Amino acid sequence: MASSTAQTQDRFQRRPMVEAMTGLSRSSIYAKMDPRSPHHDPDFPKPVRLGKRAVAWRESDILAWMNGRENTAA
Repeated sequence: MASSTAQTQDRFQRRPMVEAMTGLSRSSIYAKMDPRSPHHDPDFPKPVRLGKRAVAWRESDILAWMNGRENTAA
């Protein structure tokens, strides 16, 4: 059963799902990725390019980032 959990967490998630998972808006996600933004978060997961105009994020990276946020907020 543990392997199915690992496979589930390593799926690629497109931006709408990342928004739903994190509660962040589209602009907030891109602000966290932009080093010039005052809202830049160097720990925010980097997207993976799937094609010429398509990116996605690894679900495991998003979950790890969210867990890290929980630990720093406590």
